[in-house]
Amino acid sequence: MPRYLSITLEKRGVSCVAELLDKDAPRTCEAVWQALPQVGPVHHAKYARNEVYTMVPRFAEEEPGQENPTVTPIPGDVVYFSFPGGMLDRAFKEEKGIHELPGVIDLAIFYGRNNLLLNGDVGWVPGNVYATIVEGLDRMAEACNDVWRSGSVGETLRYDRYEG
Repeated sequence: MPRYLSITLEKRGVSCVAELLDKDAPRTCEAVWQALPQVGPVHHAKYARNEVYTMVPRFAEEEPGQENPTVTPIPGDVVYFSFPGGMLDRAFKEEKGIHELPGVIDLAIFYGRNNLLLNGDVGWVPGNVYATIVEGLDRMAEACNDVWRSGSVGETLRYDRYEG
């Protein structure tokens, strides 16, 4: 039986529904599912292009490792990144308020085309595609683009179980 997430930009009041890809990324799906809800300040990507994300403290008892990885996410991809503390530079960690954490989880959604997970500081950054948006991508894409244009201050990105 499929499992679903509700992903919400809280201040903008816009949500979408994503189906977990349990067959393709079972460890990542289970780690995220068991840790829900997750919420944090939203950020718009600088390098990847059409991405919004939040960074949260590590939550899995054991990191899922790489599964169903990509460096070219498509619209609707919901992606999990695990960053050890030493991978992110000091200024970035201070800007995001995560400088005291030993590592972080980046929970991201991609809302448009032509994304490339190439970071100028560290190179290729593959992420685990663990869900796909199946409802509400158009409205969420408009809201995500507004995060880019209008700013992210005061906005949060929330992940919840969706029971439909």
